[in-house]
Amino acid sequence: NLNLHIPRGELFCFLGPNGAGKTTTIKMLTGLMRPQRGSIRIDGIDTQSDPVAAKRVMGYIPDMPYMYERLTPLEYIEFVADLYDVPDDRVAETADIEFDRFGLVSYQNALIGDLSHGLRQRLIYVATFLHEPRVMFIDEPLVGLDPYTIRMIKDLLRSKTREGMTIFLTTHILAVAEEIADRIGIISHGRLV
Repeated sequence: NLNLHIPRGELFCFLGPNGAGKTTTIKMLTGLMRPQRGSIRIDGIDTQSDPVAAKRVMGYIPDMPYMYERLTPLEYIEFVADLYDVPDDRVAETADIEFDRFGLVSYQNALIGDLSHGLRQRLIYVATFLHEPRVMFIDEPLVGLDPYTIRMIKDLLRSKTREGMTIFLTTHILAVAEEIADRIGIISHGRLV
């Protein structure tokens, strides 16, 4: 019986203890799990009747992202761009800008499998923002990041919401939610409290 409406351009933080249903909720919202009943609309698109269209307007950063370890960061960005039909010229331009912003320039030709956890986290942000999603889901956005990158991510998320992106993120860190959220929801045992 979870009912949520998150307006365009809002940064919504979803808090709750372990096992409360935060990740399960995100998995349903992103189409990785089917709800037993009810409906989910992302940017006006019903995720059950048109899942491909819904996925085209969203981005998702899980708490433990999977990346192909035998690819380089540059190859991974090109792979993601192909999935979303991002034009080659925009991929090259975005890769240059974002690799510089996230400190990945010197790692762009290394294998992902050789990167530290923090560098992989930076790469997943670059890849997920590449197709300019209108709605972003982020499960524990700051896990394994250094203080500089944490500040940069917080600023980036606020900037994206000012541009009109809707962001739904889960966190265990109340201070993070208080600092960046427009609104906070607290879930306990699968119910919004």
